[in-house]
Amino acid sequence: MSSFDSTKTSLPEVIKQITEGKIQLPDFQRGWVWDDEHVRSLLVSIGRSFPVGAVMLLDTGGEVKFQVRPVENVDLPTPLPDADQLILDGQQRLTSLTQVLALDKPVKTFDEKKKAIQRYYYIDIELALQEGRLDEAFFAVDTDRQIKSDFGRKVDLDLSTRELECKQMMFPCREILNSDSWEESLQEHAADKFGTYMQFRKQVLTAFRNYLLPVIALGKTTSKEAVCLVFEKVNTGGVSLTVFELITASFAAEGFNLRDNWFGSKLRKVQGRAERLKKEPLLEPIENTDFIQAITLLQTYEKRQADIAAGKTGKAISAVSAKRVSMLGLQLADYHEWADQVEAGFKLAAKFLRKECFFAARDLPYRTQIVPLAAVLTHLKERWLEPKIYDKLSQWFWCGVLGELYGGAVETRVANDLEELLAWFKDDSSIPRTVYEAAFQPNRLNTLRSRNSAAYKGLNILVLREGAKDFFWKAEVQELDTEDVNLDIHHIFPKQWCEDAGIDRKVYDSIINKTPISYKANRMIGKKAPSDYLAAIQTHKQVQIGDEGMDEILSSHRIEPSLLRADDFEAFMSARSASLLKLVEQAMGKTIQTPPVVNGPASEEEETEEETE
Repeated sequence: MSSFDSTKTSLPEVIKQITEGKIQLPDFQRGWVWDDEHVRSLLVSIGRSFPVGAVMLLDTGGEVKFQVRPVENVDLPTPLPDADQLILDGQQRLTSLTQVLALDKPVKTFDEKKKAIQRYYYIDIELALQEGRLDEAFFAVDTDRQIKSDFGRKVDLDLSTRELECKQMMFPCREILNSDSWEESLQEHAADKFGTYMQFRKQVLTAFRNYLLPVIALGKTTSKEAVCLVFEKVNTGGVSLTVFELITASFAAEGFNLRDNWFGSKLRKVQGRAERLKKEPLLEPIENTDFIQAITLLQTYEKRQADIAAGKTGKAISAVSAKRVSMLGLQLADYHEWADQVEAGFKLAAKFLRKECFFAARDLPYRTQIVPLAAVLTHLKERWLEPKIYDKLSQWFWCGVLGELYGGAVETRVANDLEELLAWFKDDSSIPRTVYEAAFQPNRLNTLRSRNSAAYKGLNILVLREGAKDFFWKAEVQELDTEDVNLDIHHIFPKQWCEDAGIDRKVYDSIINKTPISYKANRMIGKKAPSDYLAAIQTHKQVQIGDEGMDEILSSHRIEPSLLRADDFEAFMSARSASLLKLVEQAMGKTIQTPPVVNGPASEEEETEEETE
């Protein structure tokens, strides 16, 4: 007897069952991820009666039981009604269609930058009736049901009332499956256009109402392992599943809800690891795949050590790995063994970063480097504070940052670093590749112009770590950073002064001519020459500081005071380059031989970050 059934069900019936809770999601399913473009493309396909692919449902009522949740944005009573079927494949399509066609509230979706947005969807009736222009006829508006231009000052299209919809012949997609009420309003407000509307109803609305959706239903006798395997196999198109989502399905087959463990669940009163980690501001960027990768690193490291202890040799010894295939091979028992320890390891990573003078997530050079850092600290526990170990850990970290070694694909480096760092802590001669491969070319200073670069962020933090004091407030900049004073990286020789002096932007915009100071100090700098703004700051009624005190502040930023007071840009750039390179040498534990070139514009292009002057 077949364990599945293939049929076709009307789209309105499927959506009705979703809104009633008869069709829900197994909780191992991913969240809602489709963007506005995906949603509109799907609507056009249905409107043209094009195939949009089959959906796969699992009949409930058998021995296999999964925790469930409603389709996104669908409100169901608590406790949830029993579902007759669960969505295994087609979640994004069915969620899109349900939100657009059946819910009297804005659709929760995303823009092209993955920013969460809310939209109402409409069809331009007259445009939809024109040959070959249906794809242009579907559009979306904000929650105020208006389209605006000129930075929101001009309203180009206003659909905020039913009357405005009717008079402008813009049909709300939420009325597609039942347009009786809208048709009554059309008769009231624009009866002369009813004939055109009827053509639209016959040509477009009927396509939605009569659409037959191919449905594959797995029988309730299907095993939990088979369900999760099918889920992994069928979810290969569209928006690819992440490692976390695939592991979630695998663990669900063993009765463990990884989504709840990570994200938490208000429904089931579960606090997730993500919530606990994000209490540390520096861990805000950490993703679930980072967490899984750290566990995989430690699990494979321990397996390798066990193989070596057992006398295995050559290829018989397991490799330390952070690759996708190794992450997908993670067993539930491994997760249970390591999850709490790794959570503690990430929290130790935040402590390490604070000791290195990082306080805000936006200043972190690489999210990816935090993974091996957390794995190493998980292994070390309190030993990370031993001076010899800490110094090596700090050197490795800064070699990765200033050598810019953690951009792009880093799975191999991540695995090497865990094994090699732990070996280095025991043997001074076992230097990790990240340490001995790291190099910083002096001319790189001239091309570091924005936060897009890890080395740019790193140099900023090195200046702070040395105790840089604010030009205005009587405090170190890092102290102000922890007190939520408005800070940023600003030009030392102001942008306008440099342009008036004919200095190339690629030269004055480099990190050599920038330093972290408060918004207040930067306002006082304005467009003035350094000699002028220093005098203005020193004589300000809230400052009142002599030359010696101001010189001490400037020196804390690795600025030669006499050159700044003389407005000598070239000499300043040369001196500060040399001073910044000394910071790099100290952090990386390496000597930099080549002198910097500062006399001309840098040849390497890099996106420029606009600074407030």
